[in-house]
Amino acid sequence: MSEVRVDYDGEGLSEDQLLESPLAQARVWFDAAVARAAEAGDVPEPSAVSVATVDGDGLPNVRTVLLRVLDERGVGFYTGRTSAKGHELGVHPVAAVSLTWPSMFRAVRFRGRVEELGREEVGAYFRSRPWGSRISAWTSRQSEPVGSRADLEDAYVRLAERWPDTGSEDDVPVPDFWGGYLVVPDEVEFWAGRRNRLHDRLVFTRVGEGGLGTPSAWQVGRRQP
Repeated sequence: MSEVRVDYDGEGLSEDQLLESPLAQARVWFDAAVARAAEAGDVPEPSAVSVATVDGDGLPNVRTVLLRVLDERGVGFYTGRTSAKGHELGVHPVAAVSLTWPSMFRAVRFRGRVEELGREEVGAYFRSRPWGSRISAWTSRQSEPVGSRADLEDAYVRLAERWPDTGSEDDVPVPDFWGGYLVVPDEVEFWAGRRNRLHDRLVFTRVGEGGLGTPSAWQVGRRQP
């Protein structure tokens, strides 16, 4: 394998630049990634996150989903509850989540326990999705085997005929096997790439009660790159 070396010419992140809470800092970076995606086009999916879980045998698993919750409670995403990640979170309700924007030389890592989002919140988000995405949620029993691509597409057609697009948010029911998960972090790390691999790693560690936006709940430390 040939080596490709890129020196990370990022802005870095110093303690005097760090905002007072992990929520405030994460939102600023996330908004900057969204703006960069619109302006420069080199951040193709700014809300893409890697989610790492552990299965019943203690083996790690990781996949990419879209971040849909970033608030005082934590970070969250929606998925099939009977998927591999759903089963794994049922056994070990802990996860690590990473937002990574290579072109900006930035990443945010969250680690903590996991809770299921309430059905009311899940339903509200599901109804906000495009009609085709709602049909796909019914079509795909995530992580289960499928005979062929044609089988998947045939199932989509049958379900589209069952629940045609009427322009209403209620034309496709919310699947009972579809839900959401919230990662409630005890640690949030902000990584900023610098030249010569001397990157910045500033970490918020939970030391008290409060949410992501509560400064007194967190202590900041620097880690070596």
